[in-house]
Amino acid sequence: MTKYVGVIGHPLKRSLSPVFQQAALDHLGLDIRYEAWPTPEDRLAERVGGLRAPDRLGANVTIPHKQAALYLLDGSDDLCRRVGAVNTIVHREGKLYGHNTDVAGFLRALREDGGFDPAGVRVLVAGAGGAARAVAVALIDAGAASVTFINRTFSRAAELVEEIGPQAGGTELNALPDVYASWRASAISCRLLINCTSVGMAGTKEEKGSPVPIELIPPDALVFDLIYRPAKTPLMAAAEKRGASVLGGLPMLIYQGAESFHLWTGLEAPLEVMFKVARAGLGMKEG
Repeated sequence: MTKYVGVIGHPLKRSLSPVFQQAALDHLGLDIRYEAWPTPEDRLAERVGGLRAPDRLGANVTIPHKQAALYLLDGSDDLCRRVGAVNTIVHREGKLYGHNTDVAGFLRALREDGGFDPAGVRVLVAGAGGAARAVAVALIDAGAASVTFINRTFSRAAELVEEIGPQAGGTELNALPDVYASWRASAISCRLLINCTSVGMAGTKEEKGSPVPIELIPPDALVFDLIYRPAKTPLMAAAEKRGASVLGGLPMLIYQGAESFHLWTGLEAPLEVMFKVARAGLGMKEG
């Protein structure tokens, strides 16, 4: 019997996950189909409940459901609970279990592809959603000196800091409103700037925008934009002009996807295959 996995999100336009996950499944000769499952908020419980069907292995969860989906599951691992968001659901004998592979995917991309160690570093983050929560936990575990979150809805950034604060240890967590003064005060000393928002994402109303005032991008920082489409976002292009180093979201997407692949299949994901078809899907040249 053919098994199914998919990605749950909304509106889920042009998701790259079905492209590289299906290529990986086919490469290993597995009778599994990976599909895109666009799911509005009012259908989320129905969609997640459907994963208990015998032919469903689970799903990835993306914007905007990473936090809400966590409360629809039968259980979750410690990391998922620490983050307060789920990005991978695994079906086991009629029960659904949550995992968060964003944490490992983020750190691997930052270290291996960005060549950056966040230990002892001051970090500035745009956004306060599920991805930002995973980034917060990852940076705490990596020993960052401080992490400041700036978000359009200040209450959401404050909530993130309040909820994750008890596990911060030696990492200072701060929340600021999305105003020019916040960026100016925080950007001066940061060595790592991360975009966890959808500003700059292709196919959105803000695809030509930057979440950060471009004149405040620190020239000596690494700018890590978690967006993968386009391969070079307006923020990344502006950062390069400022002299900063840049890293796009594709490596994190692949690494977290590979972790999910292993959870569903018990097999190691063929990373080279995943990267090759994903780059082709984005129109990127190899090498």
